[in-house]
Amino acid sequence: MIESLYILWVVIQVVIGINLVSPIILLILSRLMPKRTNRARKDDDGDYAIIVTAYEQTGMLPAVVSSILKIRYNRYLVYVVADNCDVSELHFDDERVILLRPEEVLASNTRSHFYAINRFKRKHNRLTIIDSDNLVDSEYLNELDLYFNLGFEAVQGVRKAKNVDGLYAGLDAARDIYYHFYDGRVLFNVGSSATLAGSGMAFTVELYKSCLGHLDIVGAGFDKVLQYEIVKRGKRIAYTDKAIVYDEKTAYSTQLVNQRARWINTWFRYFGFGFSLLWRGMTRVSWNQVVFGFTLLRPPLFLFLLLAVVFMVVNLFINPLYAMAWLVALVVFVLGFFVALSVSDTDRRIYSALIGIPLFIFYQLASLIKAGKANEISVATRHYQRKQVEDVER
Repeated sequence: MIESLYILWVVIQVVIGINLVSPIILLILSRLMPKRTNRARKDDDGDYAIIVTAYEQTGMLPAVVSSILKIRYNRYLVYVVADNCDVSELHFDDERVILLRPEEVLASNTRSHFYAINRFKRKHNRLTIIDSDNLVDSEYLNELDLYFNLGFEAVQGVRKAKNVDGLYAGLDAARDIYYHFYDGRVLFNVGSSATLAGSGMAFTVELYKSCLGHLDIVGAGFDKVLQYEIVKRGKRIAYTDKAIVYDEKTAYSTQLVNQRARWINTWFRYFGFGFSLLWRGMTRVSWNQVVFGFTLLRPPLFLFLLLAVVFMVVNLFINPLYAMAWLVALVVFVLGFFVALSVSDTDRRIYSALIGIPLFIFYQLASLIKAGKANEISVATRHYQRKQVEDVER
């Protein structure tokens, strides 16, 4: 019995420890792998449906639509789905903007997406999803085109922070930079797929409908289901840090706790997809599916960092050699974290916010407690910000 418990103790430590060092291992692997030279096919037929979803809040919609209309691209229409919103103050004069207000409350991202898809004004072949709090770079669609023209059917862009003033916004931005670097750029560069980020992502309409048309997803996490369905089909999700959307970062502790509670709830609901992809990848000899499946099994960042510290402290009394191994693994992780920040042109204010990491972790623990009922607490992140949003420099 004691021997079995000891083996279990070691196995759990190995599993958590791998998550600490795997980002750096994949980064090194990405640098060692030969660069692939893909030949883009000529394609002038990209016709985009830009779907902007809003739930209850409309204050930021004029700003996001204004930024979209500045995109340097000829063939696109904007579908604004205002779910459970008062649209009496919304007026869009441009004929490229279609305002949709569902007759019944949808309270679901995918329901809003398909509400728009079923009301397309023409037969678009690509769609991209934008949140109501985003701003969009003027070259966004042109940068997506580069990857669609290489044959990819799914592309994830980068979500850069729109606001980094304040402790929580800076830490939220740092977290995003870390994930975009390792779960976006590095995963894609080693031949796997980038993870989806909820917005700033694009798909062929056919693929999106194939993956989610038969499902009714309620609550947070539609992007987790979508990425699983895409990779399960043997397809890769491309990543580009030049297709930019600017995302509103969390600025208040209550906002942070509710948002993270939904995200943690999502991980517990869907991390099992990782086992499915691992098995599928091993039986089909698919590097893409194996690596991506392993990535889906990784716990939220704060959780495995806390466990690592706990294991290190406990091992000081059980096996000091193991404690030293944990210290080395934590140092490797920290170095990897700063590598991500250093190569991502990170704002100095984000570095200054890192001093608040202990407080950030405390609120993540508060989120963990609320995770079980996260989707009952709130459907979408509520943003509190100035009424006027300055135009993004082009």
